[in-house]
Amino acid sequence: MKVAKKDVIRLHYTGKIKETGEIFDTTYEDVAKEAGIYSEKGIYGPVPIAVGAGHVIKGLDEALEGLEVGKKYTIELPPEKAFGKRDPKLIKTFTIGQFRRQGIYPFPGLDVEIETESGKKLKGRVMSVSSGRVRVDFNHPYAGKTVVYEVEILEKIDDPIEKVKALIELRIPRIDFEKVQIEVGENDVKIDFGEQTIDPRTLVLGEILLESDLKFLGYEKIEFKPSVEELLKPPEAKVEEELEEEAKEEVKAETEEKAEETKEEAEETTGTVKEETTKEEKIEEQEKKPEESEEESKASQDRE
Repeated sequence: MKVAKKDVIRLHYTGKIKETGEIFDTTYEDVAKEAGIYSEKGIYGPVPIAVGAGHVIKGLDEALEGLEVGKKYTIELPPEKAFGKRDPKLIKTFTIGQFRRQGIYPFPGLDVEIETESGKKLKGRVMSVSSGRVRVDFNHPYAGKTVVYEVEILEKIDDPIEKVKALIELRIPRIDFEKVQIEVGENDVKIDFGEQTIDPRTLVLGEILLESDLKFLGYEKIEFKPSVEELLKPPEAKVEEELEEEAKEEVKAETEEKAEETKEEAEETTGTVKEETTKEEKIEEQEKKPEESEEESKASQDRE
């Protein structure tokens, strides 16, 4: 079975720099530990991706198309297909004072993040410090390098619900799936995340990325519960909404209670009226009986 664009697959991979053999990324926990790049916050194991969606670097994404599920491959990528060529324009010079005003004391090899005049933040590495000047390289650390990926494609996911679950796993890896409900139609997807304990900001970012992924697969309408708008509401607004909802429920309960009381009163009144009517009818009957007796006695005497 071959892999095509827009397929959702699971794969293992390890990325190395060809010239040095340095491992810079892997889905294997033991390999990460051995290479000294293990992170306790990292998540290891087969990773789900949508082929062509940009979940891995461009060259690898393109190379996956046409490969066979269940096989292992070694894929070599030139710089332009990996982390790009080195750009001399991305090497900048700053005064040492610009760093010290931000509480940074630069030295060669230091990774820094500089805020430009436009407010954009750039990550770079200090190349040299001399004569009050600091040279910083903002190229990617592996720019200009040929990289090699060892890849194993484990499975291709066909079931629509499982595809959505795989992409949720990719974008929000620490989600509690027991609380998640997924509905998939021909052109639409509805996802109810339930009451999750993760940071709402993490869920917001996950929903934004997930919506992009699902549209890439061809779904036109995506609904989330809670929605991004609901998650971004300030706590005060949420409290006000809850109070309004509670007030509505109280009014509804009071209205229903009053309606029930009115109904009971009406039934009691009807019962009383019926009872009085019955008493009056009995009195009338008793008053008629003596008259009827006299008439019967008179009729009897006439017959004699």
